[in-house]
Amino acid sequence: MSLKRYTRMEYTSPDDMVFGEAKYPVSYGLGQVIGAGVVVPEIKFAPRVGSEKTPESLRKEFVDYITRDILDRAVTLGFPAVQLENEHISHMTNDAEHYAKPIVSGQKELMQKYHDQYDIALSIRHTIADPRMAELGLREEMDQKHSYPQKIIESCHVAAENGADLLSIESVGGKELADYSLLRQDIRGWLFGIGYLGSIDMEWLWPQIIHIAKKNRIRAGGDTCCAGANTAMFLAGGYMDKEIPRTFSAVTRAIAAARTLVAWEAGATGPDKDCGYEGPIVKAISGKPTSQEGKNSHCAHMDLMGNLIAQVCDLWSNESVEYHPEFGGSSVQCWLGNIGYEAALMNTAKQLKQDRLLRDLYMATDRYRSPEAFILAYDNAYKIGQAIVEYGGDIYMRAKAAAMTAAKLIEDESKFGRLKLSKHEQDMLRKIITDLSALPDEEGKFIDQCLSVYKDVPKFNPKNYDLYY
Repeated sequence: MSLKRYTRMEYTSPDDMVFGEAKYPVSYGLGQVIGAGVVVPEIKFAPRVGSEKTPESLRKEFVDYITRDILDRAVTLGFPAVQLENEHISHMTNDAEHYAKPIVSGQKELMQKYHDQYDIALSIRHTIADPRMAELGLREEMDQKHSYPQKIIESCHVAAENGADLLSIESVGGKELADYSLLRQDIRGWLFGIGYLGSIDMEWLWPQIIHIAKKNRIRAGGDTCCAGANTAMFLAGGYMDKEIPRTFSAVTRAIAAARTLVAWEAGATGPDKDCGYEGPIVKAISGKPTSQEGKNSHCAHMDLMGNLIAQVCDLWSNESVEYHPEFGGSSVQCWLGNIGYEAALMNTAKQLKQDRLLRDLYMATDRYRSPEAFILAYDNAYKIGQAIVEYGGDIYMRAKAAAMTAAKLIEDESKFGRLKLSKHEQDMLRKIITDLSALPDEEGKFIDQCLSVYKDVPKFNPKNYDLYY
């Protein structure tokens, strides 16, 4: 399958982007339409530790408890539409036939009953686990110990054939270089790991996912750089954290956008994954719907852009919450209430033609809270998107352009005094710009350089990416 590279922006202006509207809406599931004028809550969950002891105990947890609780609360609160996301645990990938199949089919059967009885629009995203280990091999037939590459594809088939409406994955290609470079704050290595190797891995993986989705007449959603850019964001943390500079994290997010785009270039329709904070950038480029998470995902992690990131979302998510009791009901019921009412606020703003005002309020709230929030503000996300499409056919140069654009945006705003940076962050920003400026403009020279410099990085095997010394 050939990839269709983006060499122009689908939106003519950043102001054209707003929550609940995508240039290319998507319909699927039980009456679900995303990106056509409303924001839909997407509730994500995790089973309790111990529930995975047997296939039946895990099915009971996901279907009889979690899914039923969600559907009961959605109807009770009068929400017109809800999307569920089931992030598969390792058991569901290791033994998809026995663990995943009864869960996928059971959830869909229950959803169909509620849709028929209450006329609520419902859909479910199944996010396949990616347990591949770089040291054992990322491609089929390479991993002789666990066969993880084959198991991923098998899991996609099982999910697609038994009730999934949307297939997604958080792929891990390039993570071995990204982790190594993150700890050393080496932007060249991170660009090589995620911008280049991660893109190559997605070029291998995503055509297969899309083929499976088309064969079963469902949708291929999208990928996320959770294993890379989110790791950087978590380590950068907040104002009391000092593990890595937030300027480094911000630039990695821009690089991640060039990589995450590959799923849509391979033919995925969206909506993409909520934990891909690079979503505003890839939506600006592609016009496809995006799921996002922020202030209502603190059950899973914190961020410094909890309002801003809602600015152009089409689905609004809680990230994930472990199933357990709370005062207001089960955890999934309580967090569904949070995201459902936030979506209702956005949809009411649209009905009253105040959606762009609310979008700008979301954005302004966090615009200067951190460098990463700043570069993801929709006007800056659009500028980074422009840098990516200028080199759309070159996965190295577009990732490099995204990184430099983000770094320069931060530098310029800091000089004006509006974006406050610590000395540590300023020093790192200057180093990033210097290091990026020193990189060659030719892909071949960059690859030769990186293969030489990073040849001894633990777990790194160029054969995973069809590269050779």
